[in-house]
Amino acid sequence: MSHNGNDEPKKNGDNDKEDKPEPQDNLVATQHTITLNGIAISYTVTTGTIVLKEETEKEEKAEGEKAKASMFFTAYVKNDVSDPATRPITFSFNGGPGSSSVWLHMGVLGPRRVDRHDVSDAITPPFRLVDNAYSLLDESDLVFIDPVSTGFSRAVPGEKPKQFFDFKKDIESVGDFIRLYVSRFHRWTSPKFLIGESYGTTRAAGLSGYLQERHGMYLNGIMLVSSVLNFLTLHFSAGNDLPYILFLPTYTATAWYHGRLAADLQADLATTLAEVEAFALGEYASALLQGSALPDAQRADVAQKLARYTGLTEAYLERTNLRVDIHRFCKELLREQRRTVGRLDSRYVSMDRDAAGEHFEFDPSYAAILGPYTATFNDYVRRELAFASDLPYEILNFKVFPAWQYAQHQNDFVNVAETLRSAMTTNPALRVHVANGYYDLATPYLATRYTFDHLQLDPTLQPNISMSFYEAGHMMYVHLPSLAALKENLAAFMQKTVIGGR
Repeated sequence: MSHNGNDEPKKNGDNDKEDKPEPQDNLVATQHTITLNGIAISYTVTTGTIVLKEETEKEEKAEGEKAKASMFFTAYVKNDVSDPATRPITFSFNGGPGSSSVWLHMGVLGPRRVDRHDVSDAITPPFRLVDNAYSLLDESDLVFIDPVSTGFSRAVPGEKPKQFFDFKKDIESVGDFIRLYVSRFHRWTSPKFLIGESYGTTRAAGLSGYLQERHGMYLNGIMLVSSVLNFLTLHFSAGNDLPYILFLPTYTATAWYHGRLAADLQADLATTLAEVEAFALGEYASALLQGSALPDAQRADVAQKLARYTGLTEAYLERTNLRVDIHRFCKELLREQRRTVGRLDSRYVSMDRDAAGEHFEFDPSYAAILGPYTATFNDYVRRELAFASDLPYEILNFKVFPAWQYAQHQNDFVNVAETLRSAMTTNPALRVHVANGYYDLATPYLATRYTFDHLQLDPTLQPNISMSFYEAGHMMYVHLPSLAALKENLAAFMQKTVIGGR
């Protein structure tokens, strides 16, 4: 039997802290070159994990740091830049909650992208990467961050992963990683941008306040791809009529794409959507607000117009009480063909075993991208970037979302629009660009416009907000014409923001 120095039996766990090795950073750097717009760019990729620590203060012990998580990231930095203050840096992440950063990384921003995975392409393995002619690397260095329990990021041994499945903790951990990266790699004087997609836009808006208030880090710009800042605009629930109003133009765009509208409405998408937006925010909103007090004649007129704008029948719309939620719409539009339309991108269609149900079995637009992104990134990170790990790369961790906590928003809807407004007011140089897909049923474009129209931002700061729109869905970059336009718009936004700040 082993004994301690006092000849007393050692209790289990006495030397746990001594026996456990301290978590260590695990980084690898590789060199690459890409040609963008005819100019060769040589760059360094730093890939791996950095240990995120928190300061501790315990009785009878000195202050110190405690390891909390090992955060995985991929950073692309242009070589031979003598003054970091002349080179922007952009921190990127996706949403979920529970998503890795792979979508923005391998879909639009990084120097390598997934090849041919749009709705018109045959999604057939094996998949491959190509050089990304639309990468933002010519404008900015890029850092892709995987929040804890996504990608290769993990809580360190002894720490519970679920502590990071929290609105506030998520913002703090990603924000603290950004501060750590900026400090270690000497980028405090660089122009700094964030870009997030989906729940990543919620995170980005939260970070605009956290970075500014906690770390004194003022951002130059924030790019929001498929934005959700005010969850009230998306949550279909009894008594909340707002989503029915704000989803309507996207229903129309979907019906237009699938040829379900009258000939005059099929003529031009932009003209049709302008007409529907006016109806949604005017006559339709007024009708829903009246509830059961809506006169029968007006109700019948609204039902007729809803049928015209959605491709659904008046009888069906009457049965829904003039209120069609997203899942019913996805099932109903092409029901007689036994097809459902996608949520992330309603151009995609699939078939369910049960054509009579009210909820699709799976989202065909997500199914179309999961395989290509998973296979190509797992190959790329190991073979081209030389990062070795036997852990599964969690593209989208489905354990995270059900466990996600919004403790700060009990009995309320999450709304980080006010955080963004406050950050823009405190830092008047902060600019925001929002990219929207017409066929996005996850974060509809009118819901985003509604949110920004209700920021109550001072009129002098309104020019700091810009928007762009694309004939694609949530990941509009899977559509090559939209990818090209998105790159052009993001590049112009960054150039204007950096020049405007000087």
